[in-house]
Amino acid sequence: MSMLSLVLFAATAAGPAHAPDAATRAAIEATCFDYLDGQLEGDPDRVARSLHPDLAKRRVLGDTPDERLGLRRMGRDELVELTRQGVLKTPKEQWDRSCTVLDVAGEAAVVRAETPWFVDFFHMGRFGDRWIIVNALWHARPRK
Repeated sequence: MSMLSLVLFAATAAGPAHAPDAATRAAIEATCFDYLDGQLEGDPDRVARSLHPDLAKRRVLGDTPDERLGLRRMGRDELVELTRQGVLKTPKEQWDRSCTVLDVAGEAAVVRAETPWFVDFFHMGRFGDRWIIVNALWHARPRK
């Protein structure tokens, strides 16, 4: 391996290329936790304020009888309604959740969110002083 290849490999393996300042990280994490806590509390208003009106939330299904490369698609309204129904409502003592900011570039951020029930990868956008979830790709964990 050449010295240049080694340096490039080390640079990419070291972590995010665009580490945010503490205030930006805190604002992004606040949006993430607001969303997660809203779902776990069953609070649709809290979930709604974390999401862009044109949210695209998807889950990989794979090939299905109806679709090649199938996706489960949800928009903001469906997600808020599922929260209203309490689909993921969870007793607080079971709130094992985390938000990890993976990268930030200007007005865009990538975040990994985890709860006992799912893993989400969020694309967030900064709109003025607010960070809002614009897209999400999620993986369901088995309910215990």
